Amino acid sequence: MLFAVEAAKRWASDGITVNALHPGGIETNLQRHVNPEEIARLRAQAGRVISWKTPAQGAATSVLLATSPMLAGVGGRYFEDCNEAEPNQPGTTRGVAAYALDQEAAARLWQVSLETLAD
Repeated sequence: MLFAVEAAKRWASDGITVNALHPGGIETNLQRHVNPEEIARLRAQAGRVISWKTPAQGAATSVLLATSPMLAGVGGRYFEDCNEAEPNQPGTTRGVAAYALDQEAAARLWQVSLETLAD
C-alpha cells in the first residue's frame, strides 16, 4: 500500500495511476497442497469464518481497477470487494489501516527501495 501511495504521487503527472487491493480468499487449485486440518486451524486462528471466492470473484476488484473509467486518475487508494476500503476498525480484518496511507512512510519506503536496488 505504501508503494502505491508514493507511486501515485510520483507518476500522476505521467497519467499513471497506482492502487492497491486485496482480492480476498480465493478458492483455487492451490488449496490442494494444504491439508484440510491446516485450513481449519487457520480459520479458527483468524477467529472468523473465511468465505472463499471463486477465481472470477477474486479477480473482480483487479479488473475494476484496471478498466473502470470511474477510477481514471484515482491513485494511492486501497480497494476490497470492488469498493474503496473504509478505514480499518480495530479488531477487524477489513479496511485500510491509517499507517498504510502515511505519506512520510511511503516516501521513506521509496527511498530505502532505491538505495537497496543501488547496492
